[in-house]
Amino acid sequence: MSRPGSPGTQPGPERSLPVPDTSGDPFAVPVTREQALAELHAGNRRFVTGAPRHPNQDAGHRAAVADGQHPFAVIVGCSDSRLAAEIIFDRGLGDLFVVRTAGHTIGPEVLGSVEYAVTVLRTPLVVVLGHDSCGAVQAARAADATGNPPGGHLRAVVEAVVPSLRRAAAEGVDEIDRIVDIHIAYTVEAMVDSSAVLAAEVAAGRCAVVGMSYRLAAGEVRTVAGVPADAVDVAEPAASAALA
Repeated sequence: MSRPGSPGTQPGPERSLPVPDTSGDPFAVPVTREQALAELHAGNRRFVTGAPRHPNQDAGHRAAVADGQHPFAVIVGCSDSRLAAEIIFDRGLGDLFVVRTAGHTIGPEVLGSVEYAVTVLRTPLVVVLGHDSCGAVQAARAADATGNPPGGHLRAVVEAVVPSLRRAAAEGVDEIDRIVDIHIAYTVEAMVDSSAVLAAEVAAGRCAVVGMSYRLAAGEVRTVAGVPADAVDVAEPAASAALA
């Protein structure tokens, strides 16, 4: 899956920033993929149970991160207005490096943004965040069924989802939210396959890519895919209980 590659010439100012010490601070920046994934689950559990702590959203922290950022997770999410990452994961300024497109579709700009985060900012976790009843997946499904793709640049979004529809059809999957899960998993694989830089970071153990699905009504996220496979081994309820 991985191919040879190097980050190439990257913007320099933030490369030399020290990794923060996480000891003694429950809302310090996680420094490993396991810590990052556990904290996302913990924050989501706080959000779901109506007990958010809104960490790192005060004026003091705003000033503290003005000179540099240390996000512990990249969120490549759907642009749906109900999928605000800092809210559903109960985090604040400087915690999450967020890239959003309709249907979490990926292209050069998205991949370049992810590569910047994992190589320059040293972010240990990339999350593909989809959700149930995804409008982009439904639009692609309708266009594929009728043979009438939309006009304008929306067509590119639809075409990016079609490979996931093909995979779902090959697996005999017809229910929309199961197709969404397949699309999330497909995006995880496509990101690693399309970026030699990201693949190298994963192969070196410095980063993991995880796919999550969000339930709009319940507010819960669940993990549906991961590269490497053991990246999803963090037990969601246990992690939430431990870090909540």
